[in-house]
Amino acid sequence: MVPLTARSSAATLVLLLAGLPGISPAQEPGALAPLRFLLGTWKASGSGAPGAGAGAATFEPGLQGRVILRKSYAEYPAAAGKPASRHDDLMVIHANADSTVGADYFDSEGHVIRYDVHVVRPGEAVFTSRTAPAEPRYRLTYRMTGEQTLDGTFDVAPPGREFATYLRWTSEKATHGQ
Repeated sequence: MVPLTARSSAATLVLLLAGLPGISPAQEPGALAPLRFLLGTWKASGSGAPGAGAGAATFEPGLQGRVILRKSYAEYPAAAGKPASRHDDLMVIHANADSTVGADYFDSEGHVIRYDVHVVRPGEAVFTSRTAPAEPRYRLTYRMTGEQTLDGTFDVAPPGREFATYLRWTSEKATHGQ
């Protein structure tokens, strides 16, 4: 038996992965390319059911460009008898094996949402939750409204009802050094 060196082990791993269905080291994540308009850090302010708030979102490539990671937070000041609060979330946007795009969302309140993602036109994407019996549906929309401006809406549809806007915000792209 020939001992494996670090170089031969890495080469063996690449060959093994290349032989697995749907996994190829040379595979390009082209399905994510239309979502590049989201990349960067965005400072946001908006309003909705939780009240007026402000926050930020960062969209960055991850896993050597195979996913887009969104890290986001919103802070809401005390108002109308409610204490100040902060919401944090993480979303992983990914290409599926069939070249469609999906996203998995997790937040500090314990929510998990699985989205199907559709690019409506350049600079506009809609994330729609997968339907589950007796569960609300969610729709997250991003729309470029200027070279450095991104508008967002988050809509909720209780079971058997139409979507209604829960949150609406406007984001400005942060420049380096902010």
